[in-house]
Parts: sequence; C-alpha cells; structure tokens
Amino acid sequence: MPGTVLLLAAAPAGKGCLVDAASVLPVLAAVPPSVLSGTDTANVVELADPLEPQAVLTRLRAAAAAPGPLTVFVTGQLQLDRRQRLPHLALARTTPSTVRYTGLPWHWIREELRLRPAGSTTLLLDLHADAETWEWLRANALDSGRTTVVHGRIAPPPARREVAVPTYMKAVATLLRSGRRPPLEQLHQQALGRIAGEAPGLVLTAPTVPPRQPPALDDPHAVISAAVRSGRHPDADALAARHEQAALRAYGPGSESALHWAEVRADLAMFAGDPVRSCRTWLGVAAARLTAGQAADAPEVEAAVDRAHHQWGQIRDPEAARELGPRLADLRSRVPGRRQGALDHVQRQLRQLQTQG
Repeated sequence: MPGTVLLLAAAPAGKGCLVDAASVLPVLAAVPPSVLSGTDTANVVELADPLEPQAVLTRLRAAAAAPGPLTVFVTGQLQLDRRQRLPHLALARTTPSTVRYTGLPWHWIREELRLRPAGSTTLLLDLHADAETWEWLRANALDSGRTTVVHGRIAPPPARREVAVPTYMKAVATLLRSGRRPPLEQLHQQALGRIAGEAPGLVLTAPTVPPRQPPALDDPHAVISAAVRSGRHPDADALAARHEQAALRAYGPGSESALHWAEVRADLAMFAGDPVRSCRTWLGVAAARLTAGQAADAPEVEAAVDRAHHQWGQIRDPEAARELGPRLADLRSRVPGRRQGALDHVQRQLRQLQTQG
C-alpha cells in the first residue's frame, strides 16, 4: 500500500524565530519518497513556513485519512498560548501575543492521528522551545497520541539573538539520503550520535504496537481501526455505538467516556464518507460539552465545533446543509474558535443555501 509523507517546517518570521526550520527541507526533499516513507511508493506533501493553522490542519487531515503508513516530519518551534498555556507549533505569523490564533495547537495533531491504526503513524520531530515552553515541558509531556510512534528531540532556546539549526532532522535526512531507511529506533539513535557534540535537550522516543501485530481483542479501538482499514464501516460504527450506549448507561450523557465514543462515531462517519452524519454528531458532542459546563474556549469544545464546521462544508445535499446550518451558526456564536470570521462564513453560506432553495 502506498505511504504518505508530510514534511512540515515552520517558524515565525522576524525576531521571534528560534530555529531555521525551512533549511532542512532541501535535504529531506532530496530523499526518495519511498525511503522517506519506508514503502515501495509514497506521496509527499511539503509545507514550508505555512501562514495559516487551518491550511496546515487541512493537509494534516488529508494525510491522516490516507489508508497506508503515514510519516510526518516536523521541524520548528513550540510556544504556549497565554490563555490556556497549551503548546502550539509556531507558524510564520506567530508572535507571543497571537499564538492562540496564528499557531497550530499541538493537540490538533494528536486528534487528527488518534483513529489511525496503531503502528501505522510515525512522527519524527526536531523542535525548539522558547524559555516559557521549556519550563512547561519540565512538568508536562508533549502528547502526540497513544497509537503514534514518536522519535526526535526538543531543544532548549538558543542563546539570545541566535537562530538554531535543526541538526537532528538534518542528521536524519542525511542518513536517509544513503537510499536506505533503517529501523526507526536505529535511525533515531544514529541521528543522535551525529549531534553528540551538542546537548540534545529532551529526547523523544515513544514506540508503540508494530504495524503487523493483530489487534488485541480487548482493545476496541484497535478492532475498530482494523474494520475501517478493511472497509467495514458499518461494523466499525456498530461496535463504537455499543460502547457509546454502555458508557451512557454507566456514566451518563455528559460523561467523558460517552463523549469519547460519540467523537469516535463522528470520525467513523467521516471515514465512511458521510459528512451529514459526522457533522450532526459533532454538533451533538459540542452541545453536550457546553451543557456539561465546559468552557467555550476549552480545546475539546473548540475541536468539536471546528470539526462540525469542516464536515458541514463537505455536505453536497443543500437540504441537509440547510437543516444543520442554523445549529452550527448557533454554536459558532457561542464558540467562535480560533479561525477569524468563522461565524460570518457560516452565515454567508446559509444565505447562499436559502437562495438555492
């Protein structure tokens, strides 16, 4: 099965830049796609100093939906937003005061990868942290999801007025240019060996289930992922629905367990190509989280509304779009999210749909 490779290099323009992230892309681009992916053939998507977090999210979402192995190379810098103190990948327009709106929240990466089969997704990271984020990392892990293989390093901020070089990722790229991709742990250790003269910072290594290991019978997520991979979408949804009903009976509609399984079903509807069902389910999840007292700017609430918005945009049936649009507009008025003009977009699209009626 063809692999997918996403090359993402991002850093702020100007004096806020800690690392020359884009300098690694020519070296990575010189590596054959099959070697980058570890598969016979691969599709490669390159994002150099992207401006908009939504544009990165769209590319990441498309890559995560691909059925084959996925390898994501991320080079850049981490910053915390001032309101929630959550890590973000800084993009070209990011400044300390605008991280929340101009950076890519790290939990978006985790959420987009969460339903991929265990062992099919690899993150190779070379990240630099500013002083505030470096302090945060002393007490918090950078969560990339339980099914993702992670290798790399996070380096502390460079000396004042210096711009660091992504030496770990350049070492990875140089090793791969030999035309051979060794086992990931070996590649990781070889790259660390090549930068042994510098302090690597935090070394990241989180191996998970090997790709060919059969799904554990007691892990419903693995069984669901296997069903999706083989195209058995109704079976996957039926299993998730059973777990959702069990959680509703045991813990109630506002419980994290019930909401988790509702989110899984929303993702499964997306994988099955049913944006109407996916949008409707995400709308229900967002409303349930708000009813349970969660804040309008909580990451889980924003993510639910953002995903409902995205799926609504995929609906091709005007009648279904008109039905769900007012619910989305109502939620958008309460949860504006990080995308400027999101509510205006919904209202504008609704007006167009009404004229089509």
